[in-house]
Amino acid sequence: MAARSLFFALTRNARREYKSSFRFLFSTSQVANLIQEPSTSIHEEHADYNPEEGQKDDLKSRIFRLRLPKRSATNILQKWTSEGNKITISDLRSISRDLRKSQRYKHALEISEWMISHEEYELSDSDYAVRIDLMTKVFGIDSAERYFERLPPWAKTSETYTALLHSYARLKLIEKAEDLYERIKAANLSLSAITYNELMTLYLSVGQLEKVNLIVEELKRQNVAPDLFTYNLWVSSCAATLNIDELRRILGKMSRDSGSNESWVRYLKLVDIYIASSHLVHSVSDSLVESEKDTSQRELITYDFLIILYGALKNKERLDQIWKSLRMTRQKLTGRNYVCILSSYLMVEDLKEVGEILDQWRQSATSEFDSSICNRLSKAFKDAGLDEKAASFGMLLSEKGCEVTDEI
Repeated sequence: MAARSLFFALTRNARREYKSSFRFLFSTSQVANLIQEPSTSIHEEHADYNPEEGQKDDLKSRIFRLRLPKRSATNILQKWTSEGNKITISDLRSISRDLRKSQRYKHALEISEWMISHEEYELSDSDYAVRIDLMTKVFGIDSAERYFERLPPWAKTSETYTALLHSYARLKLIEKAEDLYERIKAANLSLSAITYNELMTLYLSVGQLEKVNLIVEELKRQNVAPDLFTYNLWVSSCAATLNIDELRRILGKMSRDSGSNESWVRYLKLVDIYIASSHLVHSVSDSLVESEKDTSQRELITYDFLIILYGALKNKERLDQIWKSLRMTRQKLTGRNYVCILSSYLMVEDLKEVGEILDQWRQSATSEFDSSICNRLSKAFKDAGLDEKAASFGMLLSEKGCEVTDEI
């Protein structure tokens, strides 16, 4: 603790000098050696960043024209500066963010390396945290751990600790995650809900649902305000254990939370729709299946809530993945399953997918299609104040030959 206090007491210039010596530990040449790429000819490099007629010629465009991971983003950066152009740290952060969204982690890591190896850039805690995540994705968790341990004390912040915790959670390394969490607590850092969310995500992913509530209690003891994702995870753990009473209590707490916003309200409405529709189709969803099936009805409940959560967050990519996984199970899909996925795709405004799901439901040999359930779903959207989505769904039902009624 004394060493940590000393580092925070350093002047800005002295701290910058310390950063300079630290940057040397992770030089561009080190990363290049780790990647061990074959050499690239000048002709090949020019083919990467020379724009065709009519194409944009800015730094981001040049980097995104790199067609293969083995091509060097560092070379593009060097070429750009050699032409007399400046590169701001905001430019680098923006390009790195877009590269990560495109899953081009190696190029994003090169951007991070450029930032570290150039002393004119004042790095933030987030820059170091992003680098830990990229090191994990490109070189593996061992490299990320070594990088974190060699960080100077002032760079071991809640953000960098949480970045490493995220890597452990994603890889389901329970023991390492729990040990790191103890280190975080011992460091007396000021934490946000994000750190607790990582542990809750880990416990949900490995089925240790009883530990989710323990993390929620710890969050409360530390007076940390939960965010929407905290509630999402908490609700999911209740769904997985079929604890509907606790679920309703959490929803009540969410509605009273001072941090509520439009996303929270939308989420609450959607979960209310789920609860209403699940009760409407309880005669179908309560039917049990053969014991040798891989996925239990309880696990299907968890799928339903994941669908609801990502629908509320308008994350269509994850919604697509979860729906695909659900359809690949050997369980019978129930009316409840179809209601959940239909409502979520309505929330992300994908009517094409909604129409295809209606067709799949009608053609399903394992779950009887019931147009009255669809009408109830449409009414639930109206009652939630989502009239436009309800109208779109009603029109689609008519096109599919489903009976549409105004009264339920």
